[in-house]
Amino acid sequence: MPDFSSDTAHTFLAGPAGSGKTTLAAEHLHALLRSGKAGDSILVIAPQRSLLKPYQAVLRRADLPAGGEVETLTIGGLAKRSVDLMWPALAREAGFAQPDRPPTFLTLETAQYYMERVVQPFITERYYFENVRLPSERIYSQLLDNLNKAALVGFPYTEVGQRLIGAWAGSSQQTITFTQVQDCLLRFRVYCLEHNLLDFSLQLELFRTLQQHDWFRDKLYRRYRHLIVENVEEDTPLTHDLLRDWIPHTDSALIVYDTHAGYRSFLGADARSAYELRSVCHEIVKLDASRVMSPAVQSLEATVTHILSSDSDLPMRSGDARAALTYGGGRFHPQMLDWVAQQVTDLVQTQNVAPADIVILAPFLGDALRFALEDRLSRHAIPTRSLRPSRSLNEEAVTRGLMTLAALAHPQWQIVPPQADVALVIALSIDRLDPARAHLMAERLYVARSGRAEHPGRAEHNGRAELRPFENLKPDLQERIGFEVGARYDRVRTWLQDYAQADTPPLDVFFARLFGEVLSQPGYGFHRQIDPGRITAQIVESARKFRQTVNPDPYAPTLDPKVGRDYVRMVSEGVVAATFVESVYAEKPNAVLLAPAYTFLLSNESVGYQFWLNAGSPAWWERLYQPLTHPYVLSRQWPPDKKWGDEDEVAARQATLLRLVRGLLRRCRTRIYLAISTLNEQGFEERGPLLTLMQQVLRETAKD
Repeated sequence: MPDFSSDTAHTFLAGPAGSGKTTLAAEHLHALLRSGKAGDSILVIAPQRSLLKPYQAVLRRADLPAGGEVETLTIGGLAKRSVDLMWPALAREAGFAQPDRPPTFLTLETAQYYMERVVQPFITERYYFENVRLPSERIYSQLLDNLNKAALVGFPYTEVGQRLIGAWAGSSQQTITFTQVQDCLLRFRVYCLEHNLLDFSLQLELFRTLQQHDWFRDKLYRRYRHLIVENVEEDTPLTHDLLRDWIPHTDSALIVYDTHAGYRSFLGADARSAYELRSVCHEIVKLDASRVMSPAVQSLEATVTHILSSDSDLPMRSGDARAALTYGGGRFHPQMLDWVAQQVTDLVQTQNVAPADIVILAPFLGDALRFALEDRLSRHAIPTRSLRPSRSLNEEAVTRGLMTLAALAHPQWQIVPPQADVALVIALSIDRLDPARAHLMAERLYVARSGRAEHPGRAEHNGRAELRPFENLKPDLQERIGFEVGARYDRVRTWLQDYAQADTPPLDVFFARLFGEVLSQPGYGFHRQIDPGRITAQIVESARKFRQTVNPDPYAPTLDPKVGRDYVRMVSEGVVAATFVESVYAEKPNAVLLAPAYTFLLSNESVGYQFWLNAGSPAWWERLYQPLTHPYVLSRQWPPDKKWGDEDEVAARQATLLRLVRGLLRRCRTRIYLAISTLNEQGFEERGPLLTLMQQVLRETAKD
């Protein structure tokens, strides 16, 4: 292994996943601290917070000397901190309407909220995006993504529409859509400047402006004398530009580069730009040997690379690739899931494999698929956990229940929840109440006076909603439901009524009180339940941040009553996503992991056994439908005005499949289980590229 004990070297450490790069980098951090370097002179940068965990583990070691605190940041965190500190020097020059007042930093949630304010009138009155079949929340998120791409790549946001039009090779109707995209971006930026709002893209643009000033660079470079940059290939050109100028001024720098990666390209990552950082490093160290893969898995990876890559630099391995690959399933999708459950059960109960050493992966992990797997494995007493950072809290039943209770506690909002949502919240609120009795109670005790529904199946507006006392039921129904259940229901109803008649505190206080005073008490649905408590805590934090952003003046005599109503409405509609990532950093129990493939890749972990679900699905190489943006066109590597054609799309998909499969194999020690069903969930036959690839692998290995 290379020796990184030197505290004066500028090193570019390259190698594939599983070759020990992060382990070496973490030990380098430990060596710096043990050698007496001040902690506050060291900065560790990673493209996302989950990748900082190995370094944070080093900082918790007991053998470290006392000293300043080592900073572990993403480039977004560094940008926000710098802009906040230097705001007085930036505001007037950047064109903000109130440069003497502090800015409001927007989260993804609040940025979508303000984007809706700006864009929605043009959607409803001028028919913007009428040919785009997307829910409103995805329109707003793709518009924000365009702004972020421009800032991360380094071109003016005013060129987004022009770049999209220049690469478009289809019908002229789409060029109108791209023109509307640009108009929305311009209007949103004007709105932000008028109201001192800093979305992520504007924070990055101001950070780039700061980098042009010698006084800022000197301040930044003098403070951090030692840099460690993790997974630089997953970061963006903005970060690479900063590092290219910064590294020569440091006492030491260690740049960790994962070859054949770049999984975050849809978020602006640029592996080619990252690789160019070699030119500012004194030393280039390459690692090749895998510390994860068995010889059989190495042989399987070499075979896959040989098939998909014409210029492969990997020699064919001597291991038996077939020994690392098991496949099975059935004609129908449920039969495939049964096969997966049986194989996992055999591993855990017969071969004594720890559940934590098994991961079940799919291109997308929806609620139905997750429930089906959890249900099957629970029958064999096998614990599971799911990791879906992109999953919004508004998709959780607990969140929908809390939003329904908030609407019932605030009759002045005139939000009328659907009866199905009231039945759901009754079932959630009362311990061990089955859905059938909850539905019966909602049907007989919930009174809704009609308003208008903005979306089918969602809450109506401008109406009235009321829960009646349990005693209003006929005696036979009371007996059928149970008097104990009725008493608990009445307590919830009375609590909501008393709350509605008192002075209304902020919505986050409402959620905290509701949980503490009722829902977490014995006999109620959240009592001693970890997940509902965790989700409620996240909702409280989300509502508090929303309130502080939308109503930021701490000296205002009263809270704007629309703030809580807007929050409930927008969470229910999915515009405010309320996305949290704490589950990524929580301690991992000994349980089988269910996760989307890319989420697992970016967790930077390895396991003994991987199950790849729906191997025939084309989703293994397809990218998300994004008609208002384009991750490849809005990159530094794509020439302006060059058309994006079918050949480019196929080449991009081929490269995506190769990166994905190699990345998964390099994070597998022992065996891949390929789960196949002839017919998918909808009953259609699928023969996607992953299945075709694995069939080629079997043919290639059969020749040996």
